Amino acid sequence: MPKMSHVLLFEQKEQHCISVRTRVSTENLPKVIGENYDKLFGYLEEEGVLPTESPFVAYYNMDYQNLDVEIGVPVGKKLSGLGEIVSSTIPSGKAIFCMYRGPYSEIGEVYEDMAKWIESHGEKAVGTAYEYYYNDFDFPESELLTKVVMPLKS
Repeated sequence: MPKMSHVLLFEQKEQHCISVRTRVSTENLPKVIGENYDKLFGYLEEEGVLPTESPFVAYYNMDYQNLDVEIGVPVGKKLSGLGEIVSSTIPSGKAIFCMYRGPYSEIGEVYEDMAKWIESHGEKAVGTAYEYYYNDFDFPESELLTKVVMPLKS
């Protein structure tokens, strides 16, 4: 029997970030995320800036062979960026979120529950999904903690 996700509505505040946007296949995604987190956190260390939230990946499509993703880290102020690392923002607005604990391979159930919530509440998603990662592969898969955020159209 599938687990039901607890979906919550909230008002997203605009959030400054540094990020790298790229295209990647699903099978190469973990490697690309890791490499870019290393670059992003290295840049933050050089700038003497701490993140304000856990790192994220924004998914702009769900084409598993050619994912359009933004790999980023929220920060407290606008930074200039360097090379492929750019300053970006997560826009303000109405959104829903759900906390998920478990393997990434089973996170699809959360997306299904969020889509059902959106439909049953007469809302429309913007089309971008954010996944914030609160721990990493050093943890057992059953303990991986991810916050999934879906902005809604106003």
